[in-house]
Order: sequence, then C-alpha cells, then structure tokens
Amino acid sequence: MACAALPLLSGCSMFNSQKEKPSVAIGSADTLYNNGIDALRTRRYKVAADQFEALQQNYPYSGYTANAQLMEGYAYYLRNKYPEAAQQLDRFIELHPTSPDAAYAFYLLALCYYEQIGAVSRDQQMTAEAMARLQDVIARFPQSKYARDAQLKIDLCRDHLAGKEMLVGRYYQQQRAYQAAIGRYQRVLQDFQTTNHVPEALERLVEVYLDLGLTDEARRTGAVLAYNYPDSRWYRYTYDTLKSYKLLTDKTPAPGKLVTAPKTEAAGTTASPAQSAAHNVGRADAPPSLSSAPVSPVSSSELSSDGGGSALTGNLGHSGVPASARGARTGAP
Repeated sequence: MACAALPLLSGCSMFNSQKEKPSVAIGSADTLYNNGIDALRTRRYKVAADQFEALQQNYPYSGYTANAQLMEGYAYYLRNKYPEAAQQLDRFIELHPTSPDAAYAFYLLALCYYEQIGAVSRDQQMTAEAMARLQDVIARFPQSKYARDAQLKIDLCRDHLAGKEMLVGRYYQQQRAYQAAIGRYQRVLQDFQTTNHVPEALERLVEVYLDLGLTDEARRTGAVLAYNYPDSRWYRYTYDTLKSYKLLTDKTPAPGKLVTAPKTEAAGTTASPAQSAAHNVGRADAPPSLSSAPVSPVSSSELSSDGGGSALTGNLGHSGVPASARGARTGAP
C-alpha cells in the first residue's frame, strides 16, 4: 500500500509545483506601447513587434491598440518581413479606414510591395502590384506628403516594366522571332512612352524592320526617333544603320539636329512618339490617340541622365549592343 501510494504522492507534488509556478506578468497597455517604441528607437525590431502584439492581445479595447497595430506593421517592415507587414497594415486599414494615420498606412503598405520588386529578368507581378498600391495612395490622398513620393515610385515601376519588355524583345530579336519582338517593342511605345526605354525601342524596331526588308517602316520609325530624341545615342545608331542601307533622304536630320515641330504643336510642348505619328512625322505603329501616363513623369534630373534607365533597372534595361555598333550591317542587302 505504501508503494502504491508513492505515485499518487508524486503526482500531487507535481500538480502542486505546477500550480504554484508564478505566471508571467503582463505590463499595462501604456507600458507595452512605450516598450515597443523604445525598442524601435534602439533598432530591436523583433522586440518591438512582440510588445505591440502583446498589447493587442491583452488590451484589445485600449486607446493604444490602433497605434500598436500600425507600429507593429512598421516594425515588420523594418525587419524586411514584408508579407507580415502587409498583413498587419491591411488589418489596420480595415479596422480604422478614417484614421488620421490612414494615408501613412496606405503608403507603407505600398512600400511593402515596392521593396519586393525583383530584377528585370524575373517575373514582374510584384511590380504591377506595387504600382496599383502606389496609385491608390495618390487617388485617396492626393494632397498628402506621401503622394509625391508615390508618384516618383510609380514612374520607376513603369520604367522597370518597360525594361522587362525590352529584355524579352531583345531575346526574341536574337532568336529571329521578329513578330514577337515587334510586339514587345511596340508595347513599350504604347504603354510606357514616358520611360527612358522608348529611344531604344524605336531603334530596335528599325533593326527588325530592316531584317524583314520593310524599309519604309524602318525609315518612318527612324523619323519618329529623330523627331523625339535627336540627341540620343539610339538615334545615332539608327542614323548610321539607315546610312549603311542607303535609306537616308534630304529630309533626314543628322544626329543632334533639332527637328522643327509642326505648326499645329503648341509652343513649348514636347510631342510623344504617338503624337508625332499623328502629325505624320513617322508612325512606328503607335496609335495617334494614345493617352499619356496616368501620372506626370518625373523630371530628367531624378532619373539617369545617360538614358540608362531608372534606379530600379540600372543597366539591365539597356543591355545589348545595337546592330550598327556591333558591325552586323556593312551595307544594303
């Protein structure tokens, strides 16, 4: 009987020890919030996220809860935990759509997608998602201090997407899949005409048209390039290529020579490639009714001055050597 009683006594002892174990004390709502803020200031982002999460779980109706939700999303963002940050910010926006901090929440949510944009050679779904979120910031809070930065980042996203089209177009061109290459280059002209990739797209179209024997299309596309980008290196390449094919005319301007705008153009305006086509300055197969970009383009000083693409694309968007530079054409066929 004594032996039989030992397991019972042992079980009671274990039960009593567990029962007597003190629970972890949870600080007050303001203590948890201030601890989280202090952790953010000292760059202990995981600790900050844990403090804000504990506040929400233990004090769901506290006056600090809304701020804790937003700051937890910010802490995840600083840790590069973008999916977790986006989930937390979505929750804040859903629960507090009229909060004074809603503009910041929408902007930070857009940055969570913007920071995940990959190289031009990879899938650009995240770029498209980032653009949509940034456009949402501008549409909802056009007068906020975040709208201007969102507008700049939209332009960089567009440049990134154009760089992707150029990368694929160059691949098709190298594989002699000319129709597919033309489609990619034309999309740059139609959908991304405010980006730095347009001059190269026009030059590549001239190359493809010449490879296909479409000399009239090549000449017209060269005219569009001359009218819009007379000082660009891409027009110099095109000029040399057309010269080697004996396709230059008396009306073909030399590189660097400014082409006079048609009289129908308002003074001080710069026509897009599509607008040039509408005035019979060249077609490049771009519809004349093409609308402009959804937001105003950034100034040239905010992008690379040498036409090498945005900070996102770097030199990837303009890699490859034109035909005129690689010596592929030495004369007419």
